[in-house]
Amino acid sequence: MSLSGPYDPGNIFAKILRGEAPCFKLYEDAFVLSFMDVFPQSKGHALVVPKAVAARTLLDLPPDHLGPLFAGVQIVARAVEKALRPDGIRLAQFNGAPAGQTVFHVHVHVIPIYEGRALVGHGAAGMANKDELAALAERIAAAV
Repeated sequence: MSLSGPYDPGNIFAKILRGEAPCFKLYEDAFVLSFMDVFPQSKGHALVVPKAVAARTLLDLPPDHLGPLFAGVQIVARAVEKALRPDGIRLAQFNGAPAGQTVFHVHVHVIPIYEGRALVGHGAAGMANKDELAALAERIAAAV
């Protein structure tokens, strides 16, 4: 999918936001929902998605949603740092399929980086063990 086009309300993140699909929730406020990536590039890989907006990419996001989105990203990144003590944290945001976007609801990746451990490629990771995700989610949510 390119940068432009209609928003698909059937995408997995829209389903999660409506409560139609499960997630391992980390944080939620009036503007964002954060949950574990089920195809993680690294231990503790989290996603932050804006709520109440049908935006495929960051380019579609209304400007007044940018601040609340990135405030949520910071909250989650701080919780990941506190809970997991990675050596670094990568924030990633893709716009359009050629840029690597695979779910067409704007979102930000919070990816813990551990020295000596290679990342799995974006979109190439297998599905994580649900028990491990649940345990990581509990640790990160407790650190918010």
